Amino acid sequence: MPELFDSHCHLDFPEFDQDRDKTLEQCWLAGVHSICIPATEARHWPRVLKQACSIPGSVQRYVALGLHPYFLKNHKPHHLDELKTLLEHHSKTICAVGEIGLDYSLTDSNREQQHYYFAQQLELASQFKLPVILHCRKAHDEILKKIRQVKPTRGGIVHAFSGSEQQAQQYIELGFKLGFGGTITYERARKTRQLAASLPLSSIVLETDAPDMPMSGYQGQRNTPIRLPVILEHLAELRSSSAKEIAQATTENALSILAK
Repeated sequence: MPELFDSHCHLDFPEFDQDRDKTLEQCWLAGVHSICIPATEARHWPRVLKQACSIPGSVQRYVALGLHPYFLKNHKPHHLDELKTLLEHHSKTICAVGEIGLDYSLTDSNREQQHYYFAQQLELASQFKLPVILHCRKAHDEILKKIRQVKPTRGGIVHAFSGSEQQAQQYIELGFKLGFGGTITYERARKTRQLAASLPLSSIVLETDAPDMPMSGYQGQRNTPIRLPVILEHLAELRSSSAKEIAQATTENALSILAK
């Protein structure tokens, strides 16, 4: 089984409290040897940091800290100061600033505040020379504009990419990889499947977004990083390539962004 990297998995979420260790053991056996765990709120940062692990023979866990736009009501300006302090004191552990971004699908969310937290976190990523893990819904043009202004030095990953081919190319030119996950297992997701099939393999990383975004055939169930090989097989089929080739390339792509 080729080694796989799940570039976006919320392994710290309570849904995994009952079987986290067992899940990691099963991941290793399934070939998922690396996982990136992005935090979404300040109150989650301590537990995400505890998930960091570099023990030989076990799943390598990369951690990122950020303030997700979906949880805007829980964010406070002083959390940005706390984030800066953690980036200073855990420079060898934190691989990225994320999950951050803009979400215009939230009709009751303050977009001005979203922009404030997003811009401040981009600046921190630039200051500490870290990549960013982006969340975006209906706001790719705004995010691209801000990235061009701040110019984070390490690029990053656009989680669950669902934009246009033109937007994809713009992200790639700015040093970003594009995350593809369970969406490509649904035949109705024609646009995303077409992009996954046609974009340069050097720009793609795999992800599950577990415990969310269940794959086709697993609706209503908790998603899990153990199922990353399912996404691999679908991507290999879409690209008419071997699973081994896709696994090797996507793992190298993730490491090029997240490994120090």
